[in-house]
Amino acid sequence: MVPKKKVYRRKPDSRFVAKYDKDVKWEEAAANELLTLPKGLKMKIFAYDPVMKRIDFKLRFPKGYVEPVHSHKSWHSILVTKGRMCVAGKDLRPGDYVFGWDQPHGPYEYPDGCEVFVVFMGEGTQHVWDEDEFLRHRTLWKAKSAAGKKGVARGEAARKRTLEKKASKKRASPKKPSPKKTH
Repeated sequence: MVPKKKVYRRKPDSRFVAKYDKDVKWEEAAANELLTLPKGLKMKIFAYDPVMKRIDFKLRFPKGYVEPVHSHKSWHSILVTKGRMCVAGKDLRPGDYVFGWDQPHGPYEYPDGCEVFVVFMGEGTQHVWDEDEFLRHRTLWKAKSAAGKKGVARGEAARKRTLEKKASKKRASPKKPSPKKTH
């Protein structure tokens, strides 16, 4: 029997809240489940309201991370708080803003890493994206730091290896015979 997948649940709390950032822990599992993006993200959830379908959180992107072209069933407002977010021909820095809806948007690149504050509101936070398109993506923005350059190189290499593995599996899989036509 296949074990059931853990479902991330956060208890709703709509009371007045004042929190110190240092008291909220970074979570990787929550980021993976709520956003369904490539691994590597960390998230701090500050507020969740299932009635309003709203979640407020910080998100940390590692150096060299690429968020694929995607859509989701909700809107988001994003405020850059640290680092660089490169999207739509813009090199965004702390204080800069992004809004996205259910139309495809991205890719977002984080050549030197980045932290953002996000408000998601609507039917779902799960990102829908095409893996093959993501794997073929080549980073457009240059990293400014040595660590960022290493992160970008690692990301490029990982995507290339995965794409090559998929192509190799596809070539190795036996072709199914075509069904015979009967008249």
